[in-house]
Amino acid sequence: MSESKPRVGLSQVSLIFACGTALFSDGYANGIIGSVGTLLKRQFTDGKALPHNFSTTLASLAFAGTIVGMLTFGYLSDKMGRKFGMMTATGIVFLFSALSAASKGAHNSLDGLLAALAAFRFLLGIGVGAEYPCGSVAASEQSEEKGIAANSQHRWFCLATNSMIDFGFVVSAFVPLVLFWIFGENHLNVIWRLSLGLGVIPAGAVFLWRLKMEEPSRYKRDSMKRAKVPYMLIFKRYWLRLAAICITWFIYDFITYPFGIYSSSVLDVIEGDTTSLAVIFGWNVVINLFYMPGTIIGAFCVDYLGPKYTQITGLLLQAIIGFIMSGLYTKLIDHIAAFAVVYGIFLSFGEFGPGNCLGLLASKSAPTAVRGQFYGIAAAVGKVGAFVGTWAFPPMIAAFQKGNPNSTLGNTGPFWVGSGLAVFSALITFFFIVPLSHDGMEAEDVAFRQYLEDNGYDTSQMGLFETSSIETSSADEKMDEKKMVV
Repeated sequence: MSESKPRVGLSQVSLIFACGTALFSDGYANGIIGSVGTLLKRQFTDGKALPHNFSTTLASLAFAGTIVGMLTFGYLSDKMGRKFGMMTATGIVFLFSALSAASKGAHNSLDGLLAALAAFRFLLGIGVGAEYPCGSVAASEQSEEKGIAANSQHRWFCLATNSMIDFGFVVSAFVPLVLFWIFGENHLNVIWRLSLGLGVIPAGAVFLWRLKMEEPSRYKRDSMKRAKVPYMLIFKRYWLRLAAICITWFIYDFITYPFGIYSSSVLDVIEGDTTSLAVIFGWNVVINLFYMPGTIIGAFCVDYLGPKYTQITGLLLQAIIGFIMSGLYTKLIDHIAAFAVVYGIFLSFGEFGPGNCLGLLASKSAPTAVRGQFYGIAAAVGKVGAFVGTWAFPPMIAAFQKGNPNSTLGNTGPFWVGSGLAVFSALITFFFIVPLSHDGMEAEDVAFRQYLEDNGYDTSQMGLFETSSIETSSADEKMDEKKMVV
């Protein structure tokens, strides 16, 4: 009997990862597009000029699709079920990853190729966006199930969600480099197509992993799948929490995604246009690797500091490094290794704090009945920040160049702005975001039911009717089960 407890815990941990791991596709899809843009620019240098801001357009369309997916599947996650949303999302990612790799224009036209690639990236974004209110929300609910120790609930969620996104960014930097080593400078078309097409592998694997999953027990007990949702009552109770999380998520994505997408472009500027793609991609790998220690260390701190104060710590440390980079930029660019390390630390602190904690705050600050929609709205506002950031970076850089297009000072602009915004986000977090406790989702659901009943809402229609006979165990029994060490 003494050996059975770890097995139960490990089984529950695997369910958390089954829900969250598909977010790898978010990091991979958004990270790979920067390298694909670099490859396309190198491929079409024979007079077939790519449209201005093409890389930005591709990234923005993916973000637009992601926003559609977050909002649409936020609703479907609450009304149709977590599993329905997760399976549909994975299928979309699989299909349009393959089609992106096969993009082709009529009569082999460049314009047709770019139009097809843009359309498929938008549709792929819908699948990626759907994972947030479906997969992440289900992972958060699984993290407070039986078999997960109370002091590890936040850790497992972070490792299964944000760490997977960051790992996707790392792999998206490494894949083009490996393919370039294999195929060389003369086969850039093969490299960018394979880089996109390999996105089907994680999507297909996660699809199979999820086939036998059931809905989280919390969704079975407290959803409003068959009940009318009292949106006005919900808004009155949760609007301030939602607004604060939306603002901080907007700022985080405004900083993080453009820096990730443009990291290869920044290095291209520093090294010069004649530098080998292997060198550019190699330094891109080094920079992206710094995402991992930030998110992993943060995951092991968040249960002790709490999501609120872990986020504040990460934001303030990121701001300090950003200001240092801005002031010493002209010296750092003369030492590319030093630049890559400091740049990587800047990104790492972003993952230590808001990268890990925003998903926690969004998923565990709302009741189960509308958790998908709450999370979807917050994440969608974040992606608007990413969308704005991808377009704001080029003019921001130009403004700091002060009329001299050859000035390297342009790249200091995003660091000054990003660092200032990180401080502002820390202040919003401190004053307006509510701290989370372990096993807090159950307490929030109980308080939410009481709030609805106090306002005349019939809560008997909540939950899935076929599971109404399954009663929850007593609070004492649950606390005993939570003592299992995972």
